[in-house]
Amino acid sequence: MIVHIPSPLLGYTNMQKKVSVNGETINLVLKDLNNQFSGITFRIIDEQGKIRPHIKIFINTEQIYSINNVVYTDDEIHIITALSGG
Repeated sequence: MIVHIPSPLLGYTNMQKKVSVNGETINLVLKDLNNQFSGITFRIIDEQGKIRPHIKIFINTEQIYSINNVVYTDDEIHIITALSGG
């Protein structure tokens, strides 16, 4: 399946905006993503295994709130980061 990488995390993926991953759950997808691009998962998931507050994850067009959500090979996963400023 394809994971869409947000601009703030492109440095981890050698500037690849889309990467191919494997896994049956978001957790396993993120583990595969981290195996390919070391350190990226820490920016998405906190030490308690929760999605960080400034990160949103979508499976296709549906936002998910747990890394235990099931995914299928034809799904697209979008990682969205919040912007802030002042």
